[in-house]
Amino acid sequence: MSLLTTLDEIVLASNNQGKLKEFVALFNQYGISIRTQGEFHVAECDEPFHTFLENALAKARHASKETGLAAIADDSGIVVPALKGFPGVMSARYATLFGEPKSDANNNACLIRQLQAHSDKSAAYLAVLVFVRHADDPAPIVAQSWWHGVIVEEPRGANGFGYDPHFYLPDYGLTAAEMEPTLKNSLSHRAAALKKLIAEMDEAQQ
Repeated sequence: MSLLTTLDEIVLASNNQGKLKEFVALFNQYGISIRTQGEFHVAECDEPFHTFLENALAKARHASKETGLAAIADDSGIVVPALKGFPGVMSARYATLFGEPKSDANNNACLIRQLQAHSDKSAAYLAVLVFVRHADDPAPIVAQSWWHGVIVEEPRGANGFGYDPHFYLPDYGLTAAEMEPTLKNSLSHRAAALKKLIAEMDEAQQ
């Protein structure tokens, strides 16, 4: 019996409404309700680790332990080879590494500044998703996906957030921030990882 057919409700280890819509859209077809941890008054989990996988797993276990439900968590960010993988798990607070307050504007400015001495401007968004049946699940289900692009110095576009105005997709001639939301959501690292997670859960056992 597929894991997907045995679940009624999953808690999402996030309060992000954009993420919630993506998860709801895919899980609705299986009759599975997705609720945010905020609905259960669960505080955000610390993310002390150096990898996306460890942080996502910690968040999923925390949400499951606090609610008693199966849980899904994601951790994502941008990885730049020329910077030895940074910003990485520090993507949301990259500017703090340089003594500046975290913000999209500061994070982007620091990234552009750090890349100026490098000819390799390649970058990739990475999303890692983790599903746990319960807080002590010994066999969590993991899915990840990359979205490859190039960092451009001048910001372009008003859609998106984070590094999107500087994340250029050569095949489309657009930055992520110039894309219509529907197109972006069909191509993004999180959307691809979520589809992989659904497939893995469909093959898994309860």
